[in-house]
Amino acid sequence: MKIAILDDWLDCALDSCDWNRLGSDVIIDVFHDTITGTALVERLQPYDIICMMRERTPIDAALMNQLPNLKGIVTSGMRNAALDINAAKSRGLMVSGTGSPGHATSELAFTLIAMQARQIFASATAMRGGKWQTHLGRDLRGARLGILGLGRLGTQLAGYAKAFGMEIQAWSQNLTKERCDEVGVLYVDREAFFQSSDFISIHLKLSSRVHHLVGTEEIAMMKPDAYLVNTSRAPIIDMAALTNALAIGQIAGAAIDVYDHEPVPAANSLRNTPNLLMTPHIGYVTRETMDIFYGETLDAVEAMIAGTPIRELMP
Repeated sequence: MKIAILDDWLDCALDSCDWNRLGSDVIIDVFHDTITGTALVERLQPYDIICMMRERTPIDAALMNQLPNLKGIVTSGMRNAALDINAAKSRGLMVSGTGSPGHATSELAFTLIAMQARQIFASATAMRGGKWQTHLGRDLRGARLGILGLGRLGTQLAGYAKAFGMEIQAWSQNLTKERCDEVGVLYVDREAFFQSSDFISIHLKLSSRVHHLVGTEEIAMMKPDAYLVNTSRAPIIDMAALTNALAIGQIAGAAIDVYDHEPVPAANSLRNTPNLLMTPHIGYVTRETMDIFYGETLDAVEAMIAGTPIRELMP
């Protein structure tokens, strides 16, 4: 039995749980890079079970057709846009997921809000260059946070913001005033949301309905001293519109943790965008979350080997 663990960018998979439980007859190979095309097919052809990190390497029908030994797939989380579950099930493959705490992403979103408010990254960078007090920050208390999407993560973010005395409002296409009342935040319409928020944080599930939901028109509505944060999904923002707005100083800044193409190439011009704080998709990447992802991946692999898959994903 051969197991492939994909996209272990931080080399933490083997340290996150006891893979020795599988026994000496099981061969485990861990891959730290992300590849595509023919090279990916050649890499994965020997494996019986593939363990994938959500939304890194895509596994679609065309790839599955070229993997004759494949019997099962385990993904971190119970939802993965990079996995074609229909194709897997139609081929008789076992498909399992894991738990996903989620709060780490909300914590990062609030951290990025605070960093922008107090200009922490810019000030720390200036200190390394021998300078002193180069950027004037602002209070979080009394500032208005706009949360785009008030699901589990958006609600968690609202709780953090309340602790800092922020005013909180929310909007999304299907959001209701009743839901806002439940969470204890103000419901506003689209125009008021973009026009009056000092900080906007995105917390939406990706779908065609929200593709480029934040584009040229929405960014133009924002205050010139407002900030935008995206720890959700890259296509929700029209990145061409955002980078242009940052280049001309239309808004104060943005913090982005998700990208259309990951990992972002070293020479990508996005890295040089002014007033853009970039983090390398670390929203869910914490020691505690990885322990759950890989620990429950191991449980799922054991169950597949026994022929009794757990936490099965359905189309």
